[in-house]
Amino acid sequence: MATDRAAPAGPASAVRLSPDTSPSPAPSPSPAVRRPRRRGVPHLWALPPLALLTFAFLYPLALVVRQSFRPDTGGTSLRPYADVLASEAFRQALWTTVWLAPAATAGCLVLGFLLALVIAFVPFPGARTVSRFIDVFLSFPSFLITLALLFVYGSVGMANGAWTAATGAAEGPFRFLTTPWGVLLAEITYFTPFVMRPLLAAFSQLDTAQVEAAGSLGARAPRIVRRIILPEALPALAAGGSLVLVLCLNEFGIVLFTGAKGVTTLPMLVYGKAILESDYPGACVVAVVNVLLSVGLYGLYRVVSRRAGA
Repeated sequence: MATDRAAPAGPASAVRLSPDTSPSPAPSPSPAVRRPRRRGVPHLWALPPLALLTFAFLYPLALVVRQSFRPDTGGTSLRPYADVLASEAFRQALWTTVWLAPAATAGCLVLGFLLALVIAFVPFPGARTVSRFIDVFLSFPSFLITLALLFVYGSVGMANGAWTAATGAAEGPFRFLTTPWGVLLAEITYFTPFVMRPLLAAFSQLDTAQVEAAGSLGARAPRIVRRIILPEALPALAAGGSLVLVLCLNEFGIVLFTGAKGVTTLPMLVYGKAILESDYPGACVVAVVNVLLSVGLYGLYRVVSRRAGA
């Protein structure tokens, strides 16, 4: 009788592959859809703003530069530059601009830093309202602040009126608004918020834990400001100070509305030569010098800020 014997279990029969555990083939990656590249399209988007910049700024500036080389006698020469640079009025205006703008900038930096410290680190009711008012103050025209100072310190202002009412004098003692000091006060009053705004933004990102730790260890307020707050505020001070310096160099409304006849800056000299004297080549020469001075100071600020890591 033939008996059926089970086949010996070998190595091949030891491995059982069930339908559930059978390895599935890896899915083939879908081919990437390649879109055709459009060459030259990004450059076309730059043409409209470039054309607008050329038409609104570069072309008028080129006309001013060209007019500065054309004297009234005709032709093209350096005679307008020689006449203007040799004049006493230009030297006086340049000197007034050179000392008045840095002095106003320094005053704005000191006053703006102190006020920003108080608003950011000294708790008092209405601090947030004051911070928001600074943003609104930045939209005010410069002549509005000058008119406000005239109402207070002008020849018929409140301060002189109170003095004459109290003493019976014919006129009050406050006459500084028509001097360079009045222009300096008006510029510091108007441009200080331009320093405070970046400072408040920098202080809002400062880690207050360092300030609290320094205070708990016994450090006094001047030391905390010098060692912790001031290093963090230097980039904001540099940004605000450079902006104020350029704005003071080109400020026209404040000097005009104070009525300071003895204070002539480069923008006022441009106005006088163009409107009062009808000397358009001379006015263009002064304008070119003013632009070069502003651009040079801005370039110096960029170099210093880059080296300082601001």
